[in-house]
Amino acid sequence: MATNRSQRLRKKLCVDEFQELGFELNLDFKEDLADEAIDAFLDAFLKEAMEANGLGYVGGDDFGLVCLQKRGSVSEEQRAAVEAWLKDRSELTEATVSPLIDVWYPEKPINPVA
Repeated sequence: MATNRSQRLRKKLCVDEFQELGFELNLDFKEDLADEAIDAFLDAFLKEAMEANGLGYVGGDDFGLVCLQKRGSVSEEQRAAVEAWLKDRSELTEATVSPLIDVWYPEKPINPVA
């Protein structure tokens, strides 16, 4: 595809200055955890870690992608807040939070801040 794109097309494709960042999560629950406890954890996760920070979550119980609820990028502070929330939870044996990535084109590097 051509690299000389109009601003409108760059915005539509979410590239260059319109790149949107997010991060991936991998969650490992304790083996003896009941389904009700996992459901309660997920409800709290969505309310306290996602909605409270203006974030959205796409995925399953143990793996997913976090991005902004509206158009834009997740900040490093929001990523750190979710990571801290997860580290304090007793339901998990491990929570892995990836560095920020391009949510539309994960294989592409993050644009440097101008």
